[in-house]
Amino acid sequence: MPAAGTRSLVRVLRAALAAPSPPSRADLATAVGTTRATASRLADELVAAGLLDETTPTSRGRGRPGTPLLPGAGVAALGLQVDVDRLVALVVDLRGAVRAQEVLEADLRGSRPRPTLLRLSRLATRALRQAPGVRVVGAGLALPGIVGADGVLLRSPNLGWTDLPVRDLVAPLTGPLAPVPGNEADLAAATLSSLAPGRPGRHRDLVYLSGSTGIGGSVVLDGRPVRGRHGWAGEVGHVTVDPSGPDCPCGSTGCLEQYAGARALARAAGLDEHAGTAVVAARARAGDPEADAAVERAAHGLGVALAAVVNLLDVPVVVLGGHLRELGELLRPTLEATLARRVLSAAWSPPLVEVAPDTPHPAALGAAYGVLDRLVADPLGAALPGR
Repeated sequence: MPAAGTRSLVRVLRAALAAPSPPSRADLATAVGTTRATASRLADELVAAGLLDETTPTSRGRGRPGTPLLPGAGVAALGLQVDVDRLVALVVDLRGAVRAQEVLEADLRGSRPRPTLLRLSRLATRALRQAPGVRVVGAGLALPGIVGADGVLLRSPNLGWTDLPVRDLVAPLTGPLAPVPGNEADLAAATLSSLAPGRPGRHRDLVYLSGSTGIGGSVVLDGRPVRGRHGWAGEVGHVTVDPSGPDCPCGSTGCLEQYAGARALARAAGLDEHAGTAVVAARARAGDPEADAAVERAAHGLGVALAAVVNLLDVPVVVLGGHLRELGELLRPTLEATLARRVLSAAWSPPLVEVAPDTPHPAALGAAYGVLDRLVADPLGAALPGR
């Protein structure tokens, strides 16, 4: 098919995925500005490829009933995640539904990469077995650190991994589904800027904070993470809050992680560093002075770091994810007050602070979204029969 035909196919598929309700072929013709015959032909190709599913025809008045079209439930991607405290494998279809899930809780600080990735591949195999009849077209892998464009994990301070060719190590373990590695915060943010693959979310411009032990971050503009020249952008957790502050595993001092990371919060609250953010939150709500001071310290640090991001990039929305969502309402007053004082434009347009939805394993989900987004951009590459 010529390039123009490919572009038309992509436009019809994108229109179908983005539609607020299942569109008919006539709806798609209107959405992309083409004839009904052309839209019908392209929709038929997408249905044959499994990228769209037909549902029960509905009558809208005179004429033949229209046949609503849904994203294809038989096409899916594998979303994988390595975090400091867990391994995750999800099978996610084009509708954004999780068809299978495997999770292994583990302390992976200082773990050896090869055995850890082997455990992940076994999880992936089990997840794939839970979704028979679903065509998995690729895999994505979320990692808590700086990931280069060549698939090398340059540094993950909390895992203790450095200069690791993750893609090369995982490929022999996963066969044809060699995962595309990415930063976990960037991938988790994709689940906020998109409700499902190809379906825009409520906010297209935002800064998202993620993480468990540490803090990851992603700046999203027009629905896409800002990755920078080398793919290393968004490391908000290592923005300096106080140059004379505590040492950070990254080698710097006074990083945001040392104020708002889960273990830093627990220590500041007078708890064992493994106590968990939920315990800190419960004690702060109960009026415990150490826990309350720890939350205030974290909120101020977040305000200082995020004000720099907002001033530089004019991002209107801050979303607290990961362990920070457990503290969201406790953090909000001091965080909003700090942003109001430090963001130059706050008097006219104060940044909106939101708590991320309680989505299980958003980074693994976003890794699957990324694979499916690439499929939508090139449906001829892997989807049509005989390819």
